[in-house]
Amino acid sequence: MTVLTLNNGVTLPALGFGVFQTAPEETVSSVRTALETGYRLVDTAAAYGNEREVGRAIAESGLDRAEVFIETKVWISDYGYDTTLRAFDKSAGKLGVEQIDLLLLHQALPSRFDLTLEAYRALETLLADGKVRAIGVSNFMPEHLERLLETASVVPAVNQIEVHPYFQQRDLQAVDAAHGILTQAWSPIGGITSYREGGARTFDDPEILAIAEAHGKSAAQVMLRWHLQEGRSAIPKSTRPARIAENFDVADLTLTDAELAAIDALDQGVRRGPDPADITLETFGRDIPEA
Repeated sequence: MTVLTLNNGVTLPALGFGVFQTAPEETVSSVRTALETGYRLVDTAAAYGNEREVGRAIAESGLDRAEVFIETKVWISDYGYDTTLRAFDKSAGKLGVEQIDLLLLHQALPSRFDLTLEAYRALETLLADGKVRAIGVSNFMPEHLERLLETASVVPAVNQIEVHPYFQQRDLQAVDAAHGILTQAWSPIGGITSYREGGARTFDDPEILAIAEAHGKSAAQVMLRWHLQEGRSAIPKSTRPARIAENFDVADLTLTDAELAAIDALDQGVRRGPDPADITLETFGRDIPEA
């Protein structure tokens, strides 16, 4: 299993398992299957509403706590110094752990960046207190990172963003790299191109399919290997055991430089997820229940 080292020396598996839009009743079984398959990084978020089930699956797995890297995110409704400290308690309580391996701010809040900065200051406190092992952000654009780094005392370890062959955010990845921030890809195989209307699906791309056929692998496996060989972390999601296993089975695949370049050339520059500039409390705010 490929392991990446964060800017504070903490290591994490490059390939993780995501549970975005996985219903709570499906989360326990899918995370259990992922852990049995060999995944050791599980990514969730307060806003997903399934932290409790992720924690239950990990607890029931029989694995030592130290073997599983747990990553979750604070939602914008809980931004602000004291509120974000409380958000940690809510997430840790639901997950059933005392320490979270990686805690992220789920979005920047451009209209209330003061709250974003206070939330990040709370993450720094949690890090200093040993309640989290690493801190970071998600969906932060270059201007958000610039404003954050003006006041932050700890450089984020991770920026989790939408990255797949059709939307690669190369400029943002370059900013991450310049600051020693690991880029972690959500929707890494372009699943979002399948369930959002309009546009082509990455899974149907002729270039990706040709590379997959040449290696006797699936399109999804090729895309995941592309991320890993380019140094990113990737967190594919699925509730189907066969697909969960397939996504993990990429260790024996090596793409050539020409194949990597061919996938790089597929970028369409079209974002499929929400525009980070549009995130407001009025539109996206929601109460995150107590543990």
